[in-house]
Amino acid sequence: MLHMLLKYKHCVIAKSVYSNTNTSRSETATMSSLDGYQRFYSSCRDKPTVTGDLSDVHELAKEPLQGLKLASHAVLDTAQQRGRLKCSKCGGSRMFFCYTCCSLVGVNMQEIPVIKLPVKIDIIKHPNETDGKSTAVHAKILAPNDVTMYTYPCIPEFEKDKVVLVFPGPGAVSVQEMIQCLRDGSKNRSGDPFEKPCLKRMKGEAHAATNSAKDAQSGTPDEAQSSESRVYPLQRVVFIDSTWNQTNKISTDERLEGLLKVELKSRKTCFWRSQRGKPDTYLATIEAIYYFLKDFHQHCLSQEYTGEYDNLLFFYSYLHSLINRAKASAGKS
Repeated sequence: MLHMLLKYKHCVIAKSVYSNTNTSRSETATMSSLDGYQRFYSSCRDKPTVTGDLSDVHELAKEPLQGLKLASHAVLDTAQQRGRLKCSKCGGSRMFFCYTCCSLVGVNMQEIPVIKLPVKIDIIKHPNETDGKSTAVHAKILAPNDVTMYTYPCIPEFEKDKVVLVFPGPGAVSVQEMIQCLRDGSKNRSGDPFEKPCLKRMKGEAHAATNSAKDAQSGTPDEAQSSESRVYPLQRVVFIDSTWNQTNKISTDERLEGLLKVELKSRKTCFWRSQRGKPDTYLATIEAIYYFLKDFHQHCLSQEYTGEYDNLLFFYSYLHSLINRAKASAGKS
């Protein structure tokens, strides 16, 4: 049986990284940003609860994010029961982690999963994006050696034929098409490197490329490294951490304009807010990173996906469950 929280402090719905939606009155009264839900759960631990019926269990079973290969959430359950603590770096009151310092709070690094990514991730955060409303920090904490966060206008220098920007729009290609477009672009830097003809050649050449990468694995380390460099020109992937209303300023910055854009057209968000005014393919930042890597693993590395990056959703899936339960409880009160 599930125990639902009945009373809570007022919170406001957050604007997520890759999502920009209007907030309904009921959502505003239910749950909010990272800071909001942290305040919510610490302030309500001793409030009355209600026992759900079997229909609650049935509904939760139909939730998204099921079937993921995740580390145990027991450590988060314990931290949630303990409540908010002060961040040792900034002194802010936090639960699970500090979204300002990108550090754990009340949880040890040994107790959470640490993920190795196949490619480096750069996240460009809009200066007006509230830290507590961003899911990008999840990636930095869970994959600290492969994720770097910048605050706009700070943008690192990129080798544009080896870097892609995950962002929807005209001219954006799929993950399957990405590698061939990068390869064609590096051969034709004097013209438009991302003309559509590269897409027509993608299917056959990409298959040959991934087979070549597999063959290279049986060679010497130097040979394998050289082959991977030729077959997989991708070195870094850039994500914009902002509400949709703020993305234009960053996405049109001249330092990013020349990057190949990649769109995750077939993925749908399960963020805990309605998506009014925007398609459900507009993802929260941590969702975008996760689905990009999953597609990259399958279509570019040509390997069967067996949950290698599922733990990127370690915090996100836990919060998704908590917040939806709170919403369900609010609907019954």
